[in-house]
Amino acid sequence: MTKSPVAKKDIQKLQRAIVDGLEDIKAQDVVVFDTEHLSALFERVIIASGTSNRQTKALAASVRDAVREAGFPKPRVEGETNGEWIIVDCAQAVVHIMQPNFRQYYHLEELWGEKPVRLKLGSAKPEVATASKDEAVVTKGQIPGTLKRSSAAKKGVAEAFPSKAQVKKNDAIKAVAAKKAAAKSTSTRGPAVPAKKIAPKAPAVKVAAKTLVVKAPAKTVAKVAAKRAEVRKPAAKKTVSRKA
Repeated sequence: MTKSPVAKKDIQKLQRAIVDGLEDIKAQDVVVFDTEHLSALFERVIIASGTSNRQTKALAASVRDAVREAGFPKPRVEGETNGEWIIVDCAQAVVHIMQPNFRQYYHLEELWGEKPVRLKLGSAKPEVATASKDEAVVTKGQIPGTLKRSSAAKKGVAEAFPSKAQVKKNDAIKAVAAKKAAAKSTSTRGPAVPAKKIAPKAPAVKVAAKTLVVKAPAKTVAKVAAKRAEVRKPAAKKTVSRKA
């Protein structure tokens, strides 16, 4: 069964949009296979690799946006939760975005790779005239015809491949945050007070009390004894003589 030129043009346009979306986020090892003779559900299988969860998610978002901008229905996406193997169902084409270890383990090329499609990677984008003026974006150093990507795709690209300026900015923000955290911790604890040096006390020495005996002079003792003796003597009785 031969296809009409319009149908062939549609599938070529779809696969070109998918590959462009993958190249925008620097996908690795992009391959396209013709599966028309193997399944009646889809005509192309496209396989690409992403080095991390962030990149695979960004690749899926970029493909979804590129397909919609090319005028095709919004594709269904599965596997975005963990990002290890994401499938983007574009009706006529199915895109498998996998991390290298998963791609090597499942090796989908053996299942769908009977008829590889030769596709020039890095070819020119569709003309700007195919999109509206609001969608077309032409900046300095950019290939004409590049269409707008959603904020999710742009965010994914920035996170997966930050520029040198962004890396320096992130490092500066982290350094400022670390200084603030250190200052906050010192303010809550209070300024460090140096320990006072205490001179050791001399051991207490007990001194036995001495009883002092004061000896009076010998003359003084004799006088005191004589006085005591006089006091102790009985008084002499006075005799009264009566005259006759």
